[in-house]
Amino acid sequence: MNARTWIPLLLALALQGGRASAQGNADRSVTVAATSASPHGDLAEACSVCHTATGWSPVRLDSEFDHARTGFSLEGAHARSACRDCHVTLDFADTPSECVTCHQDVHRGELGADCSRCHTPRSFVDRAAMVQLHQAGRFALTGAHLVTDCESCHTPTAPGGLTFVNRPTECESCHRAAYAATTDPPHEAGGFPLDCAQCHATTIWERARFNHDGSAFPLTGAHRSVPCGDCHANHQYAGTPAACASCHQADYDGSTDPSHPAARFPVTCETCHTTTVWSPTSFDHATTTFPLTGAHLATSCADCHADGVFAGKPSACVSCHQADYDGTADPP
Repeated sequence: MNARTWIPLLLALALQGGRASAQGNADRSVTVAATSASPHGDLAEACSVCHTATGWSPVRLDSEFDHARTGFSLEGAHARSACRDCHVTLDFADTPSECVTCHQDVHRGELGADCSRCHTPRSFVDRAAMVQLHQAGRFALTGAHLVTDCESCHTPTAPGGLTFVNRPTECESCHRAAYAATTDPPHEAGGFPLDCAQCHATTIWERARFNHDGSAFPLTGAHRSVPCGDCHANHQYAGTPAACASCHQADYDGSTDPSHPAARFPVTCETCHTTTVWSPTSFDHATTTFPLTGAHLATSCADCHADGVFAGKPSACVSCHQADYDGTADPP
């Protein structure tokens, strides 16, 4: 065989071998691509959703990617979180969706594992849901309690103790120290009850208001506007005497028109005075042995009691009208 015969044959064999090799490599590439395991587990998303041909990392999520297709919608703070905050491993497909897998349960299981009962994706410290849940419990939040930090009432307890469930709802459980430290007036010395709600409100703590109507001495008239200290100057509240003289003895002793001690007036101020109008007085003469009738009703007290004598005053007509009797001329 001469050269003109075998050289073309060799070229033909070489081309045939090259095509077979290229086909074999292509087949092997397809086989590798088909059998390679995704590092992200059973994730039904194309690589191009996160990766690009210009750079494998950092990843760039395609605008068409919708996390809701995975069964977990990204809302609020979740939408702003980095992928690796939740996907701590590359196996994205098996990432758990329970709250406790990412968020440490500071409540130590007291409130269950469903964080959404109190928290929202908008903010983990969003109080709206917490307050709403609190309103359905044993202690509805009102006034200043609505803006008080949870930890102020739910103070940490030793391991095994309860911080959130079955907490006491009595005022003293949080305010006992304030009760003991109060000096104006001193609550403990005054025998004040531990039920703060009797005087305080959650809207205004400092301006206390005690409902005297529920006590043995309901306030009426001018007594309603008198400062507490005027009657309770010694900081005695429980068992304070209710007799008029316990507050008004000095007024009684200092009276001159008429002099109450000289006239031997009773110390029961309400006999002549009222809480609405202290002066002038309105003594009910009908309760005595000399009821006033006719012109006597319009006569001033001093016309009959000019001598300052009230108790034991004679009631005979001549005790006041002797001069009229003696001066009568028609008939004499």
